[in-house]
Amino acid sequence: MKKTNFLSALGVTAVALTALTFSAVPTFAADEGAIARGAKLYDKWFKVIKADKPKDTHSAWPAANTKKKGNTTWRCKSCHGWDYKGADGAYAKGSYKTGIKGINAMAGADTAKIVAVLKDDTHKLSGKMADADFNDLALFVSQGQVDMSKYIDYAAKAAKGGDGARGANYFNTMCAQCHGKNGDQPKDMKKTLAKQLGNPWEVMHKILNGQPGEQMPGLRALDHQIVVDIMAHLGTLPKEK
Repeated sequence: MKKTNFLSALGVTAVALTALTFSAVPTFAADEGAIARGAKLYDKWFKVIKADKPKDTHSAWPAANTKKKGNTTWRCKSCHGWDYKGADGAYAKGSYKTGIKGINAMAGADTAKIVAVLKDDTHKLSGKMADADFNDLALFVSQGQVDMSKYIDYAAKAAKGGDGARGANYFNTMCAQCHGKNGDQPKDMKKTLAKQLGNPWEVMHKILNGQPGEQMPGLRALDHQIVVDIMAHLGTLPKEK
């Protein structure tokens, strides 16, 4: 019987392992850091660039919605939603109901076209941000949107398919240093992370991209299942401080 050449077998194994290793490495179509910054601008652009809060209610804000006014109406998310679907998503009802369409139709669009829309007479953002800010925000709209219906059960308002035990390990190594093991820090945070899960779309957006004006890291470059697992763990934490 012919003996197997150990070195040859080892070489084949090494090649196989190398292929496996490289196949597991995620590929990125664009600068994830710039996309995350653009997502924070989408959340609250004036906080990110340290500008004064707009005092007036945006002229494009529907008069039928009297529940919101002032700087809130200048936030992109207030019209287009944390799930980016606007009137067709979570904002189809509730205090942010506006009837305005989402940004999901602009996914994959040319960023120059998106910047032009941001500066048009409807959005009125021309002169309020620098070119780099517009470019990052446009990059998020074009390349950074996540289809949250894959990860969130809209009826139950909860992440679906999450592993809370796995999420605990992620949370305790990446998040607890700032948020505390019970998710009730920092002290000036008005609601615990568990209580914030009442709006899972906002929670997912912020875990993916970070919090405007804070040092919170965005996890969007990681497998999104990690975010879902973290959210599953958050559901096990105390709701009250």
